[in-house]
Amino acid sequence: MGFRLPGIRKASFAANQASSKAVDVPKGYLAVYVGEKMKRFVIPISYLNQPSFQDLLNEAKEEFGYDHPMGGLTIPCKELEFLNVTSYLNDL
Repeated sequence: MGFRLPGIRKASFAANQASSKAVDVPKGYLAVYVGEKMKRFVIPISYLNQPSFQDLLNEAKEEFGYDHPMGGLTIPCKELEFLNVTSYLNDL
């Protein structure tokens, strides 16, 4: 006779999944989750020094605060807006 605790199993599975994703980020990069579907991007940390990327982060901070439940940086802007900023930074 026993019982199952599916919530605990799911939580530990999610924790393992999050820790394995952290390994996928190379040195000098960080994981960013963007948009409503929280699509994951891996970007160079050098973007954090760029004024256009800082503007994007400031807008996200003002509107949503610093809650990052995905384990990486969460930017709740439209994916297209994020891609426009990062493509501009790639061209620098």
